[in-house]
Amino acid sequence: MVSGTSIGLDTRSRRDIVATDQIVAVLKQFADLKVQVRAAEAASRGFALTGDNSLADEFRATREAIGPAFAALLRDITDPAEHRLLEETATLLERRLAILDELVRHRSSSTADTAGKLEADARGTSQAIVANLDEVQAAQRARLARQSTDSRITGRILLAVDLCGVALVLLLAGVLIREAARSRRELSDSLHATQATAQSLEAAVAERTRHLVATQEEMRRSSSVMESTFRSMAEAVLVIDQGGQILLANPAAERMLNYRAGMDVVTLRALTTVYHLDGVTPFAFEELPVPRTLRGEEFDDVEMIVRPNSGGAQIHLVVSARPLRDASGAISGAAVIYHDITDWREAERKLQQAQKLEAIGKLTGGVAHDFNNMLTVITGTSETLVAGLKDKPDLRATAGLIEQAAQRCRELIEHLLAFARRQPLHPRHVDVNAAISDVAKLLRPTLGEQIEIETELGLDVGSVHVDASQLANSVLNMAINARDAMPDGGKLTLVTRKVELNKSELQINPEEGVGTYVMIAVADTGTGMPAHVRDKVFEPFFTTKEPGKGTGLGLSMVYGFVTQSGGHIRIESEEGRGTTIRLYLPPAQGAAGQVAKRAEPATGGSETILVVEDDALVRNFVTVQLQGLGYNALAAPDGPAALAKLKNGERVDLLFTDVVMPGGMSGRQLADEAEKVRPGMKVLYTSGYADTIMTEGRLDGGVLLLQKPYRKGELARMVRLALGSQPH
Repeated sequence: MVSGTSIGLDTRSRRDIVATDQIVAVLKQFADLKVQVRAAEAASRGFALTGDNSLADEFRATREAIGPAFAALLRDITDPAEHRLLEETATLLERRLAILDELVRHRSSSTADTAGKLEADARGTSQAIVANLDEVQAAQRARLARQSTDSRITGRILLAVDLCGVALVLLLAGVLIREAARSRRELSDSLHATQATAQSLEAAVAERTRHLVATQEEMRRSSSVMESTFRSMAEAVLVIDQGGQILLANPAAERMLNYRAGMDVVTLRALTTVYHLDGVTPFAFEELPVPRTLRGEEFDDVEMIVRPNSGGAQIHLVVSARPLRDASGAISGAAVIYHDITDWREAERKLQQAQKLEAIGKLTGGVAHDFNNMLTVITGTSETLVAGLKDKPDLRATAGLIEQAAQRCRELIEHLLAFARRQPLHPRHVDVNAAISDVAKLLRPTLGEQIEIETELGLDVGSVHVDASQLANSVLNMAINARDAMPDGGKLTLVTRKVELNKSELQINPEEGVGTYVMIAVADTGTGMPAHVRDKVFEPFFTTKEPGKGTGLGLSMVYGFVTQSGGHIRIESEEGRGTTIRLYLPPAQGAAGQVAKRAEPATGGSETILVVEDDALVRNFVTVQLQGLGYNALAAPDGPAALAKLKNGERVDLLFTDVVMPGGMSGRQLADEAEKVRPGMKVLYTSGYADTIMTEGRLDGGVLLLQKPYRKGELARMVRLALGSQPH
């Protein structure tokens, strides 16, 4: 009986072990299934956040494994109520997986609204599934607890029977007890292993969740930085799809291209006309940046001029573009960047204009020098002819015509020298408002009654240190040009102001200065000028007037005077809107100097004068003129020859030298060397233009200059002044 009882109890114990193993296996299946469901959810959410295709692949692989796992779990659950609950859960799980699958598909196609609804639905389904699984799992754990309790009771009964039996039974009982203990250990180990596996999987899911959260935060920060950079860029950026829809545009595109939200490429293009750099030839449609990029072209630094159809100011753009491609390499859109270089091109144009005027000025100065040499001879000779033909009126009149023509040439050369900034100035402190008021009085009879003259004089303008006659001539020239631009009458306004100039306001060239200036503006309501005329008005001999109505030197002279005086000149003009010319002159510094008085006329003397002149005609003419005035005249063709005469000990009271000479020695260098040979040597310079003896347009201190061409009386007066006024 004991044996039978023991065998029965042993069989029952083994059945308990098998049942326990089955329950443990089912619990492990529950743990595995829940991990797979969480993994599918994590992969789906990760793909929704990052768009990483590897997460989408992970989701699909996990989804395929969940179905068989759930089917196996259904087979192992024998309790009818739990089985029905799991069948309902299977339906919910299938629906949840379908929703997650749909969520992945919609996230891939960027339909954010639909994806958001699916995600909300998925969360509700997820809660029901988890609740059902937890309920069945709790029932299984309860069954496992009951099974463990029954197993322990069976063990105790079996132990009592064994104690009451014989030694063999006791031995058998011991074996059974050991087997039961082993079974319990195996069951405990299995439970611990299952718990460890579940904890490991839960830790992995938690780690993945933390990683996804960190990735999402990093993406949020990166997205914020990129958006801030995109919005703060000075360049206009457009991101366009294959159909011409504008997907992205930064604020610079709104300012530069007049883009507004909702515009496509066709609408934006209709706002402007795009030209090549000549500003005349429009871009063909296929040459424009967007069509080129959508064809697959990549390019940089394509320059174009964009002119608004509404009539606003044109802008100069440099465009770079790249096509956008999808995962298969097909073109899906374009990214186009526009850089506004209008200010840079305008500054470049002004610099080129200034360089051109500088080059013309140097050429003009050289030509003026040679002309003045010839005019010196012509002027002096015609003067002698007029004086010597008193008894021959016809011939005297002819000689007078020569003299008048020479005088006209002299005035023309003076204008050229003024433009070239080679004319010696005689600056003094000039009260600007008083000078402009005086000029305005002179202009009223000159311009005629059909021109209204108005002055707007600033209160704190003060004085400028300039050549007063040149300032008056400049304003007069500008006023006469304004009159000619108003044939039917109009208004001329003279304005004075003290202003502070900076680079952005004046758009100055690198060699121009900034700071405080006195502005003198001459504005008219005339016909104005187109841009191609406005860019040439300061060039000598350029004029739009009819032949015989103007020389084209008026504004050239003004340009030279202002720049030689350390100032700037700017012109603003549009067709039909009149013209405004602004002179910016530096204000006077320090106390006003006294106006130099002209020396009294002198006839001649008996001193010895060394004439240094490279032009033979001029040298011979001057020698004859000086001898006619009673002087002893010596001649030398260049600096070295003159120094040789000085070193030979010949008496010389005055060195009369040209400034510009060949042979590597200028008149100024000759005077410096002469000072070493004959300390205290008196020097009188003469020149068609006097670069080397001027600083900022003014003769150096202590320098006497006789400007070519000159008359005999001017020669006599300046020689006498250089020698000390009293003849010997």
